[in-house]
Amino acid sequence: MNVEELVRASLREQAAGQPSAGPGFADRVLAARRRSRTRRLASVAAATAAVVAVAVGVPLLDSGKGDVRPAGVVDGGGTSAHPDQSPPRDLIAAGDVALAAYYTSEIVKQADDTGVVVRTYWLLDPKTGTYVKTTKWSYVAVAPGMKTAAVLEQDLPARRIGLLDLATGKVERWIPVDQGVGGLAFSHDGRKLVATTYGENPDLRVEVTSTSGEVGWMAPYGRSSRTGFRVLDVASGGGSWARVAPRRDVNGREDFAFSRDGSLVFSRIVGERDGMQQYYDLLGNEVAAPAKERYLRWDVGARLSPDGRLAAGGLTKEVPDKSYSAIRDPRTGKEIVKVRGAELLAWADDKRLIAWERAAGSEVYRPMLVLVTIGSDKVVQLSGPREQTEDPGRQWEPVFAER
Repeated sequence: MNVEELVRASLREQAAGQPSAGPGFADRVLAARRRSRTRRLASVAAATAAVVAVAVGVPLLDSGKGDVRPAGVVDGGGTSAHPDQSPPRDLIAAGDVALAAYYTSEIVKQADDTGVVVRTYWLLDPKTGTYVKTTKWSYVAVAPGMKTAAVLEQDLPARRIGLLDLATGKVERWIPVDQGVGGLAFSHDGRKLVATTYGENPDLRVEVTSTSGEVGWMAPYGRSSRTGFRVLDVASGGGSWARVAPRRDVNGREDFAFSRDGSLVFSRIVGERDGMQQYYDLLGNEVAAPAKERYLRWDVGARLSPDGRLAAGGLTKEVPDKSYSAIRDPRTGKEIVKVRGAELLAWADDKRLIAWERAAGSEVYRPMLVLVTIGSDKVVQLSGPREQTEDPGRQWEPVFAER
């Protein structure tokens, strides 16, 4: 493997964001190459007949006249949009979900050829409806209800987990842990927290120079200091640790997240295709995916619809200024219908999702948050376009939570 390939692998590994909130960071770094491949696939798909939605009665897409509709407060269902803001300053929300936080990251040099990824967060202040910058935390996971966030201090792996009151900005309780923690995720009901444990900082990077002279940062390829996970009861702080055996297909930061019912955890594995994941029981044993999660992808944050009847899939088609992703039957993996959006991030309700979609009229990929609806080609713009930068970590990454 040459240096360029190592850097590419590292970029994929550096998807160091929240497991449940849009783990497509590295894929978007490589978006131009993927879109070129997808266009070739789309030219074949365009010649096929339209998919008839029968399994769950999902209607086909309409004509999409008046494609993008910018707005302030869009409807009585609590949609709050600010298409003139990127990154957002004021609340973005739709249906049952809201942008609870967002973050940027940068690599801070530690020694001659080593560095560490450092995140800066902007957390939603529920009193003002605005996002407030903080540099206190290396990692933030927001609980359903958006009243509490679990936080880790800057030096990872951390030996305690803070439960932050988002209304006051103060840590109400610290939970000490025996093994160092590097990542956090809440269960779907918010009652449990899974803390991924590491032997060293999972965000360590090594400086490398390509044969063309370009300098980049990479994590140790094919190696992780991940040791396991601790499942905690949020109310009591109690819980047990499970050791997870090391794997060659796991890179530096590979955090665990809960299955829908909270009985299992899963994390990404690197393999022959994008989006691969491995499930574990709460004792740390490898197990098969639950029936409804067998066809989910690690890199599609929306996952199952609230009622569990639909599964968000990956990008399947692009035409000028429009992208489409698959909505699938979660038990069979069969595509039911396509919905607008290049990357499906979160379900607003059983028919609408928040997605990244490219801004129209630009040759450069400039994604913006949009609200899309199954059965419609229309989108509601929620944020301004995110500008591409030479350093992809500087781009803001969303963290969604149920409200």
